[in-house]
Amino acid sequence: MLFGKYLNKYYIKYLGLYIIGVIGLVIVDYFQLYIPNYLGKVVDLASSNNIDIDLITKYVLIVVGVAFLMFLGRMLWRFSLFNASSLKTQEGLRNDMFLKSLRLSERFYHENKVGNIMALYTTDLETIEEYLGWGFIMLFDAVFLSLLVAIKMILLDWVLALIALIPMLLIVVWGLLVEKFMALKWKERQEAFDKLYDFSLENFTGIRVIKAFVKGTSEIHHFSKIARKNKDVNINFARISVLFDVLISLIIIIIMSLLMGLGGYFTYCYTLREPVVLFGHEIALKAGDLVTFIGYFDIMIWPMMALGQIVSRRSRAKASYSRISKFLDEIEEIENPKNAIKLNNIKGNIRFNNYSFNYPNCDYKSLNNISIEIKSGEIIGVVGKIGSGKTTLAKSLLRLYNIPKNSIFIDDIDLMDYDIKSLRESIGYVPQDNFLFSEKIRNNIALSDMDIEFDKIKEAAIFSDVDSNIIEFKDGYDTITGERGVSLSGGQKQRISIARAYIKNAPIMIMDDSVSAVDIKTEEKILENIKKYRKGKTTIVIASRVSTVVGLDRILVLNNGEVEAFDTHENLLNISPTYQRMVYLQTLEKEVEGGK
Repeated sequence: MLFGKYLNKYYIKYLGLYIIGVIGLVIVDYFQLYIPNYLGKVVDLASSNNIDIDLITKYVLIVVGVAFLMFLGRMLWRFSLFNASSLKTQEGLRNDMFLKSLRLSERFYHENKVGNIMALYTTDLETIEEYLGWGFIMLFDAVFLSLLVAIKMILLDWVLALIALIPMLLIVVWGLLVEKFMALKWKERQEAFDKLYDFSLENFTGIRVIKAFVKGTSEIHHFSKIARKNKDVNINFARISVLFDVLISLIIIIIMSLLMGLGGYFTYCYTLREPVVLFGHEIALKAGDLVTFIGYFDIMIWPMMALGQIVSRRSRAKASYSRISKFLDEIEEIENPKNAIKLNNIKGNIRFNNYSFNYPNCDYKSLNNISIEIKSGEIIGVVGKIGSGKTTLAKSLLRLYNIPKNSIFIDDIDLMDYDIKSLRESIGYVPQDNFLFSEKIRNNIALSDMDIEFDKIKEAAIFSDVDSNIIEFKDGYDTITGERGVSLSGGQKQRISIARAYIKNAPIMIMDDSVSAVDIKTEEKILENIKKYRKGKTTIVIASRVSTVVGLDRILVLNNGEVEAFDTHENLLNISPTYQRMVYLQTLEKEVEGGK
């Protein structure tokens, strides 16, 4: 079996199914031994002078009855063991991995590619499932059935039994020698597959860019190199696996041939009425006993082959489980504090107190000594050059990273003291990349509450000025957006994202450069709706255009991660060089466009 803290709990949870499965295996293994015994008796009766047809018929019917009991036993263990060890355990482990994925911080996803993570959910998890199903059966048969058969063989003749059991010992020794080596080779194979998976995923995601820059041929060549490496590693592993299986089969065939040769030697000795002597030991087996012995060895072939397959499958499963365990053991940096405070009826007052932040593994501070206060109900704008820290400021409020204590306060309570779930439920967030799921438009808007009434969904779409676009689609709000919203324009995706955040009716709403892809008229309409429908609620509008924030209550100007100014539009024109330059450049841009 394969043990580990993430698997052991499922063995305990589904212990009842395992017990039923073991009962089924015992039934099959126990009654399986009757068949050679009765076949031997039939041979003895057939070779005697007085053939008793009735007794032979009785033995044949007993064999048929035993075969039926074995059929029932197999049905029992297949249903219970595969249900417990494969389906339910895999389902539980996959669920644990998914929940872990949700809890991990953005740092983890910065350091690990999506393709590598998806490989854990596919090939690694499937490898473990395969071993948990057949591995348990093979292990049980290799131990229990082998022990029963060995006892039966020894009772018939201990010298022949020792000769027949030699391959079992050889297989065990061989398995112990190669298991670790095969585990390393499987890990190497999985890592090669990770690279192939990651490259393919990245290319499918960026297919439009590849086509636009006519990079298809070069990407195909690059893919060929990675695929060739993956092929070579897989062939290398397959060669080792086949060599291992061939050696085991060879051992079994040699012993089987030896036994058949001994059978011929026995026949020769019986014909001459001479005693059969091996290593000074006289073997006194009748023809039926010899048939029975060979039948037992034939049964023994499966446990011996199972031992070989256990080594191969277990080495792969161990390597895959090691990779999954490493993923599940990842430190969850974003955790609730003890006695976490849940946000209830918050006003939306936000205060930054000498807040500084730098991303993991980065010495450069994205934000430095931010000290501002956003009053409850204010609608503020945030502007600055690219890389000035605007998005980092938004992510800090969502607590996507851990931040220093006493740095950010909401309603005068430290952000780090809040319950994470209630904090994020209290914030409506429109991300910069405007990610949409491959779903109906109505479901994308109603993401925060899938049971919300359609009237609310339409109201949110009207708020973001996208309703008129949606109703023009053939299927209206039931239109499928496609992967990442591929069937929609950039402006439509932005406005649907705004509607998705608005429908939460959260006390705090953050829009991260969310109107950059819409025209000026649509932008003005959305800003009017913000002032009208979010009056009394805190709203932060991050923008790259000055026109977006001109009419807001106050505007925060960031420069190289620091606060340059935080005031109204009129005052910023006098005190903020960065803001003055942004206004000048955008005014000049309008004049140029007008000249054209």
